[in-house]
Formats: sequence, C-alpha cells, structure tokens
Amino acid sequence: MAVAEQGQQKAARLINDLQEISFTKVGLILLGTWVVILLARKLLPYLAERGPSQLRLYLLGGVPIIRLVMLVVAIAWVTPIVFNITLQNFLVIAGALGLAIGFAFKDYVSSLIAGIVAIVERPYRPGDWVRIDGDYGEVRSVGMRSIEICTPTDDIVHVPHAKIWQNNIANSNDGAHTLMCVASFYLQPDHDAARVRVALRDVALSSAYLEYDKPVVVMLADTPLGTHYKLKAYPFDMRDQFHFISDMTVRGKQAIAGAGAVEVLAAPSVFSTSAA
Repeated sequence: MAVAEQGQQKAARLINDLQEISFTKVGLILLGTWVVILLARKLLPYLAERGPSQLRLYLLGGVPIIRLVMLVVAIAWVTPIVFNITLQNFLVIAGALGLAIGFAFKDYVSSLIAGIVAIVERPYRPGDWVRIDGDYGEVRSVGMRSIEICTPTDDIVHVPHAKIWQNNIANSNDGAHTLMCVASFYLQPDHDAARVRVALRDVALSSAYLEYDKPVVVMLADTPLGTHYKLKAYPFDMRDQFHFISDMTVRGKQAIAGAGAVEVLAAPSVFSTSAA
C-alpha cells in the first residue's frame, strides 16, 4: 500500500524534484537554442544582402523557419527534464493554460498561433512586399507575435500575425525576386492610340531597371476622364520598384508628347502610380 501511495504521489507531482533536474543541461539547451537563432538572424540576412538576388528571398525566408524549429526542439527537450509528464499532469497543465489564455493572454496567444500558421502557410516572408490593413512595404522580419514592415517612407510598422484572421493579405511578389509595377497616364481621346501604345512599350523596354525575362504590357481603356493607359512591367530588383515607376512616368510623358498626344488635366489624385 505504501509503495502504491508513493507512486500516486509521484505521478501527481507537476514538477520533478530539484535534485532530479539537470539545470546545467537545461541551461546548455537554452543557450544553444539562443545561439543558433541569433546566428540565423544575423548570418542569413548578411548573406542575403551580399549574395545573388535570386537567393535573397530564400535566405531571408529561412530565418523564421529555423527559429520555429529550434524553439519546438528546445521545448520538447526541456519539458520532460523539468516537468513530470503524465496524463493526469497534462490535463492539469492544459486546464490551467486554458484559463490563463482565456482571461489574460487571448490576443497575445492568438497572434502566436497565427505566427505559427504564417510560418507554415507563408502568406508573407522576409523580403516580400505586402499590403496589410492599408500599410504597404517590405517585410523586414517575421517574429513569433508580429511582422516588421518597412514602408516606402521608411516607417517601421509592426503588424500582429492575428491580422491574418480578419484581413486580406496582398503579397506583391509572393517569394519571387521581382513584382509588377504600373505607371498610369490619362490622355485626351483625340490621339493615335496605336502610336502611343508602341511608344509607351518602348519606354519600358529601354529602362535600365527592366527585368527582360518578364512581359511588358500596355493596357488602355476609355474612361470619363479620358483614355487611361497602364504601362505594366517588372524591375530586375523589386527594391527598385519606385525608381522604375518614376523612370517610366517621366520618360512616358516625353513619349506621349512626342507621339502628338495630350494628357488630361485632372485632379492630382487621378494620376496615380502604384506597384501591384
């Protein structure tokens, strides 16, 4: 009977006896995990900035994956060292965590879970250009709770992963090394559309920023404001997207004038250039 009671008491303990816990081993596991994550955060971005542009996104995308794998391995390794894992104890811990999460950490844990989902499903990864809830910019880092976006005006925006539960995620390149850029022009209807279309296409084809392996498209449609031209092309490096759009816009205006067409004078908001 005494042996059975001792066994029950031991099974009911949540934490192992201090004498049974190897704090040195736990410390080495945590230190090793921290060192590997730190090296990944420092080394991979360093190599990404200095290596071929085609490999940049793959190297940056490896940072959150390595961090998640290392954290899972560390938790799985440390837990049996510190805690007495039994079915009874698991139910007790799960119940306590459920109450804590439900009352105090619901939003935080929601972002953590969404972060794991984001790392697996990859709606965004470091180096991608995304638009989330009105913010557009480059994903600089993907943390466990949030992502860090650098906007074209160099603002740093931290977006919780929980946004993926409520908002659409617009990813302009989705892991590719380039993305589509669009320059818009509104012209008075009385002009030679074929001539203007060829002239605008030549503008993109002669740009120093162009990615030649991608198509160049000129689309037009009649609108109440005039004939709307969209010059769509891809830069060689997506970090040059705004230089590329500006280059196409400046030289496109010159090409339009050379083709004998006249731009419509309208509100400034009409003449918008954007990266798609």
